[in-house]
Amino acid sequence: MPTLPPNSEAPRILREVFGFSSFRPGQEEVLAALLAGANVLVVMPTGSGKSLCFQIPALIRGGLTIVVSPLVALMEDQVAALKLSGVAAETINSSHAYQDNAASWRRAAAGQTRLLYISPERLMTVRMLEALGRLPLKLIVIDEAHCISRWGPSFRPEYDELARLGGLFPGVPIAALTATADATTRKDIAAKLFAGDGRTFVTGFDRPNIRLAVEARGDWKRQLVEFVRSRMGESGIVYCLSRKKTEETAGFLVGNGVHALPYHAGMDKAQRKVNQDVFMTESAVVMVATIAFGMGIDKADVRYVFHANLPANMEAYYQELGRAGRDGGPADALMLYGLDDIRQRRLFVEQDGGDEAHKRREHKRLDALIAYCESPECRRRALLSYFGDDSGPCGNCDVCQDPPALEDGTVDAQKALSAVYRTGQRFGAAHVIDVLRGADTDKIRTLRHDRLPTHGVGGDLDKEAWRSIVRQLVAAGYLRLDITGHGGLSVTKNGLALMRGETVFRRRRDTMRAKTRTTAAKKKLATADLSASDSGLFEALKGLRLSIAQERGVPAYVIFQDRALMDMARRKPRNEAEFADVHGVGKARLRDLAAPFLALIGDFMGGADEPENDDES
Repeated sequence: MPTLPPNSEAPRILREVFGFSSFRPGQEEVLAALLAGANVLVVMPTGSGKSLCFQIPALIRGGLTIVVSPLVALMEDQVAALKLSGVAAETINSSHAYQDNAASWRRAAAGQTRLLYISPERLMTVRMLEALGRLPLKLIVIDEAHCISRWGPSFRPEYDELARLGGLFPGVPIAALTATADATTRKDIAAKLFAGDGRTFVTGFDRPNIRLAVEARGDWKRQLVEFVRSRMGESGIVYCLSRKKTEETAGFLVGNGVHALPYHAGMDKAQRKVNQDVFMTESAVVMVATIAFGMGIDKADVRYVFHANLPANMEAYYQELGRAGRDGGPADALMLYGLDDIRQRRLFVEQDGGDEAHKRREHKRLDALIAYCESPECRRRALLSYFGDDSGPCGNCDVCQDPPALEDGTVDAQKALSAVYRTGQRFGAAHVIDVLRGADTDKIRTLRHDRLPTHGVGGDLDKEAWRSIVRQLVAAGYLRLDITGHGGLSVTKNGLALMRGETVFRRRRDTMRAKTRTTAAKKKLATADLSASDSGLFEALKGLRLSIAQERGVPAYVIFQDRALMDMARRKPRNEAEFADVHGVGKARLRDLAAPFLALIGDFMGGADEPENDDES
């Protein structure tokens, strides 16, 4: 793996500009590759520090770095955060007046800007590309890079044009970053952006602070209000399938005393912006939304994501649940799951307008999510397995904490695995099940699969039972689903061990039985390791942060993240020298923000001492 040279400026910039004492896992290797001039594709979980992977090289390489981003809100927030750190950053976007965009461009053209954030549509105009060709362009960054891939969950046609950048700017490294990309999507991104000539860095997909749970849908409104009421005072997102349900659900929560707001593409644009601003700057707000409320939602203290309906696929689910717990504190992701969801999602795939290959692929992606919902084993293990990650039981999902009633399904599992193996590990579930049940079809006769020893060994179970077993084997990592092909099944290393009888398979028979979650131990708050006094100071610091953020018109996390405020509450710095040691405090924040926070800490500490002084007098 590439490493930084001993004399690299990167550690100093990390410390002095961004206020961090050490790199997070994976960052140093990416920095080294970019500084060496390589193209890179970076896949890191949300909140793991992807932005620093290109921001530090941009400062070291000098010249101009272009950052392509799909959303205005995302660009605005990142530029605001960089400016607070003393970095010369600009954005040119549709929310700015012409004069402001022109001024931003003049500064970039004059060499006064290090990072210029821009949308793909604006970047790929003939005029902009010609103008950039006259500047010392040192790095091109594609944020939310999964948008360029038709294999991914959020393909955007305007990203297609970005495939031309490598040819237009030869010798300029391209960095593509995303939190969501399975192996097929990664390969597609690398092929489009740099013809496969680059390094791919995957640091893992795990978000261990998020508790994963799935419940069969019963009385969904009761399930929702009980979930939200138990988390009053916390910010959350509730995802709904339709605009109508979004409006109804927001009204229902408001009627039950919850500060909830709707968000969907059919709303007035100005009202959407108002609702998003309230959610981003205030605490204890619940946003009820369709998937229109997506990328760019960089609010650090979202404590839960509640899916009232089944998401489109595993990638979409991972993206959406990833908006919780960005600050590293405990968070929840609960999904309600019903047969109606499956029917509706199947219908959406059929109505999507793609060709048959596209529809087949999307059905298989949906199969993987259904298998996740039915998983009799650790949910995190099933989720990470989809993205090619291995994991043991996590202890932080509903299955680990409240295991379902299981029965020994080893023999049936071995029958299914054997049928997959003996038919060549290239057929989908429908054909494998036909073989198991002894069906007499043209396909089976033509392939001579009626002569296999597994033909008819599963005639005692109906098709639905076998579909459930196959889905659970996929979810548990014993079978692998070929998403990019025809949905063919293959046996994994763990599946071979199960076939040989080296392990057992426990399956859930009634996969759709509604269940009531047992009362788990109340999870720790993010501030559980603070004393009562420190927690009081932490809350006071959050209040100051919010007021400063509102004055400046930026989200609160842009001023300081919760981790920085917790560090302040523990350290209780008394002067600028001590404040400089706080997590996330670089030179610019020390200069611009130390005074009000030091004053609050001083007042708080003085107030804490008053009772002791009274006792002594």
